[in-house]
Amino acid sequence: MTGIEEHIRKAIEEGGFDDLPGKGQPLHLEENPLEDPEWRLASHVLRSSGFTLPWIEARREIQSEIEAARLTLARAWSYHKSSQSNDRHDEWMESEWQRFLQSFCEQVALLNRRIEDFNLQAPSLRFHLRKLNAEKEICSIIEENEEDQE
Repeated sequence: MTGIEEHIRKAIEEGGFDDLPGKGQPLHLEENPLEDPEWRLASHVLRSSGFTLPWIEARREIQSEIEAARLTLARAWSYHKSSQSNDRHDEWMESEWQRFLQSFCEQVALLNRRIEDFNLQAPSLRFHLRKLNAEKEICSIIEENEEDQE
C-alpha cells in the first residue's frame, strides 16, 4: 500500500470521514465542477432538452459514419471473397471490387476532412479523433475475415 492509501485507511478507521457535510444526502451531479462556467447554462439547457454540445454531437456522427463505412467494407469484402470461392469471379467482379475500394478511399478522405474540422472545434486534445488510413482499414478487414475463416 502507498503512503496515501495508508493515511486514507487510517482516517477511515479513526472516523475522520464520519461527520462530513452532506453525509447521507444524495449527490447532486447535474453540474460538472470542471465545466467551463461560460458554457454551464448552455450545457444545462441542452442536456435538459436531450441534446449535447455541438462538438459532442459531431463526434458521435463521425464515429457512427466510421463504423458504417467499416461495416460496408467488411460486407463488400465478404461478398468479393464468396464470389471467388464460387467460381463466379471474373474481370467484372474484380473491377467492381476495385471500384468499391476507390469509393471507400474517397469516403475516408471525406471523413478525414470532417475529423480535421472536428478536431479544431474540440475543446481539448484528449477529445481529438485520429484520422483514418484507408489502406490500413482495408488490410484490417481482410485480415479479420481471413482469421475468421481459419
